[in-house]
This record gives sequence, structure tokens and C-alpha cells, in this order.
Amino acid sequence: MTPTIRFATKEDSALILSFIKELADYEKMADRVTATVTDITKTFFCENPRVEALILEEGSQPVGFAVFFHNFSTFLCRYGIYIEDIYIKEAFRGKGYGKALFQRICEEALKRGCGRVEWWCLDWNKPSIDFYLNLGAEPMSDWTVFRLGQDQIKTISDPYS
Repeated sequence: MTPTIRFATKEDSALILSFIKELADYEKMADRVTATVTDITKTFFCENPRVEALILEEGSQPVGFAVFFHNFSTFLCRYGIYIEDIYIKEAFRGKGYGKALFQRICEEALKRGCGRVEWWCLDWNKPSIDFYLNLGAEPMSDWTVFRLGQDQIKTISDPYS
């Protein structure tokens, strides 16, 4: 069956959160999800959203999603698309739906004049890594990801700490 891929609407807020929770469970990080339906609605569907979501459906059943936003390359002097999440429900994997989501994101990247599409993958997630390599993606092994959490942000932003 050929899937349908559409941009998420405000009415999909609870669905997006359910996909986020399923993905977090798969990634063994369910305890880290603090997002709410209200958070999704306020960030994805505000006047000038900085994040977007695609919903993949088999028939009328939602079976996957992708969350993405723009980043920027100073070297290319072009925007890119960063995929924050991409997820297909386990029962629907192996049908080409993940590839269909990537194709749709790449179509959008070309339409928007983007210079690249990027994402992170957990290093233990061999099925996903193999899938990405089959797409022709290049692992960026010469880069290290750093992060500042809320506590570090507050500490650094306070000049008197």
C-alpha cells in the first residue's frame, strides 16, 4: 500500500505526542519526555512555528511521523533541514515507509533551497544506522555532539555565578 504523507495540523497535537512517547520508549528514554499536548500545540502550531511535523498514514491510520526544523550552514550559506525525530510504528516497518518520509523531507529541502539534511542517531541503533547507510547517508564520525541543559544554560547566562 502506498502511504499518504501530510503536514501535521493542530488537531494532530496528541498524535504527535504519542509518537514522541513511542519513540522515546524505543530509545530507552521514556522517563525524559516532559512534553505535553499543550506544549506541542504552542510550539508546532503557533503564529511563526520553528518546527514542523509530517504524519505518515496507511489508509487513514497514522503509522509514523517526522519532526524537523531549519538549521544553517555558514560554509554553504544556506539553510538545511535537521530531522529531530523520524519514527515508524514497529508493525509497519519494512514497507518502505521510512524511506518515503525521507523522500518527502528531501523534496521539501529541495523546494526550500536547502543545502543539506541532517540528523543524529543513537550509536547502538544498528537497524537505523544500516537503513541510513542504505539511503547513502554519511556518518559524521569526525564530530562530537555537545549539549547544555537548562541548569547549565542558567549558570552560564548568570554573569555573577
